[in-house]
Amino acid sequence: MEPLFIKEAEDTPKIILNKQENNFEITGKSLPEEVIRFYAPVLNWLDRYVASPNDKTIFKIKLEYVNSASQMTIHEILSVLERIKDQDKDIEVEWYFMEDDDEMRESGEEYSEIINIPFKFIGYVPD
Repeated sequence: MEPLFIKEAEDTPKIILNKQENNFEITGKSLPEEVIRFYAPVLNWLDRYVASPNDKTIFKIKLEYVNSASQMTIHEILSVLERIKDQDKDIEVEWYFMEDDDEMRESGEEYSEIINIPFKFIGYVPD
C-alpha cells in the first residue's frame, strides 16, 4: 500500500499515512477552503487501510487549530478508524494539545466520548 504524504501549508495540516512504517499523523492547522476535497484522499486511503490494518495502529493528531468543517471531517476520520477495533486489532489515538489550549484538549475529550477507540492525551509546550 503506497504511503500518502501531504505537505503542511498555511491553512492545511501535514498528513502522513504510511502503513509500512506504521506512521499515521495529522499535524498543524486545518482550515482548508474546500475541506471535502482536501480530505478526500485521506478518507480514501484510510478506507483501504482499514480493509487490512496493521496489528497495532497509533494515530497521532496534533492540531493547533481546526475550523468547524474540519471538525466534522476529523470525526469522520475517527469513525473510519473505529472499524479497526471491530477487527480485534489494536488502535489508539494520541491527541496532542498545547498545554494552555483548553479548547483543543476538550475537543479531543469530546471525540473520545463518542468514538469507541482508546485516546491518549498528550499536552506539550510549543517550541
